[in-house]
Amino acid sequence: MERERHDTDDDALTALEATLRPLAASTHRPPQKVFRREFQPVQQVVARAGLAGPGGARGGIDVRGDGSTEAWTGRSWRRRLVEQQPGEDAFAALRRVLQSSRR
Repeated sequence: MERERHDTDDDALTALEATLRPLAASTHRPPQKVFRREFQPVQQVVARAGLAGPGGARGGIDVRGDGSTEAWTGRSWRRRLVEQQPGEDAFAALRRVLQSSRR
């Protein structure tokens, strides 16, 4: 686990993307068996990075075993998936939602 501080939300989102995008591009896990249950790569979370900002704004990105990414908001026990709009990837969707919550 690593922690970083950034002066602005934009800097934090840029750092998060710079860290996770290369990881997602190089991640390709096979299905995994755990106690007779098989988990497909898309069901496996390889990496999770989160942001916590002033005023309680929280969100992050999960990198899945197939290299896909999903954005989420909230805390771990009430995490909500961020729906991507046409032309958006998970990073852009997270940026949109977190920046709109500041207004």
